[in-house]
Amino acid sequence: MTVGLLSLAAVALPGQSTATAPAQAAEKSRIPFTTRYDSVLHGGFVRAANASITCRDAKSTAKVGCSGARAGAAVGNGAFDMFYTDVDSDPNTYNSTRAELRVPAGARVAYARLYWGGNLRVGEQKPPRDNGRVLVAEPGGQYKELLADSEIGHRVANGADAYQASADVTDLVRSGGSGLYTVAQVNIAMGRTAAGAWGGWTLVAAYEKESEPLRHLFLRDGFDTFTRQDPSRGFHQRTAPARGTGGYVGLVAYNGDRGRGGDSLTISSGRRAPVLLADRANPARDVLNSTISEPGARPSKRDPAYDNTLGYDSDVFPLGRAVGRGARDLGLRLVSAKDAAWIGVLFGAVDVRA
Repeated sequence: MTVGLLSLAAVALPGQSTATAPAQAAEKSRIPFTTRYDSVLHGGFVRAANASITCRDAKSTAKVGCSGARAGAAVGNGAFDMFYTDVDSDPNTYNSTRAELRVPAGARVAYARLYWGGNLRVGEQKPPRDNGRVLVAEPGGQYKELLADSEIGHRVANGADAYQASADVTDLVRSGGSGLYTVAQVNIAMGRTAAGAWGGWTLVAAYEKESEPLRHLFLRDGFDTFTRQDPSRGFHQRTAPARGTGGYVGLVAYNGDRGRGGDSLTISSGRRAPVLLADRANPARDVLNSTISEPGARPSKRDPAYDNTLGYDSDVFPLGRAVGRGARDLGLRLVSAKDAAWIGVLFGAVDVRA
């Protein structure tokens, strides 16, 4: 897909006209996780995601060069001079990336939300006034200006100036359907520091399709920081009685370094002992490892499709048998004992009893 010359049209927020959309949502240093979407239906979630910044071929402290890092070497963003990724043909954008959203044929999009964020302080200091604004283009479409429609998480900590913003894009995804979505102008600083440059975007869409299993779908978001003094976060999710036969959970996190270790995601249900979630892309003790991953043998397309996203995680983990039959409560705990990381989004689809 080729995105044409810059064409701005503000996306109206729910219950608002385009003219009344806020120029900048309020910001808070920490936003407690709350429910954004919750429903029991036949269906699930689909997701598109990509990082907006990567390394460039320049001197680094790593034993591997930039190409090796992009290909999947266990190295972090702090070792490189980082620069924007810009895949469109529009001279007015300084960063842009694409990713595929696969809405199943015959499904109805029930809810969709776009999340974006990154680090504003690296070799330069980006102004936070642009945190609540990005450009988005549906498959085959032109850019539209999208403004954050709720509080923006924004906190200076761990040598970084980090933020996350989001907006409802249900109507956009309903009309755009499946295909490559492009997101541009994510407010991120480039350069090199020990904290590293990082950032990206994730589009999460809940859908309904009668032929699929009955599932409890939940989408929660907030903004919180992990430090060595405070390395874990726990999340409680009430759910419908589980069938105990499967489902998946996803997360969006920032500044996790591949190969550093010390981070894990566990789930517990009922009286069962906590189970470490892991897969081929995400080791049990290194889940915040700069990956964009999902279950299945055929991953969604991305442009570019770097293996190591150098500080941006958007992962979907299969639950397998981690949830006990009849469980009504899920406990999720994310630990980042070594990485100075941020968590922004949790979502899940759990098979339930009819």
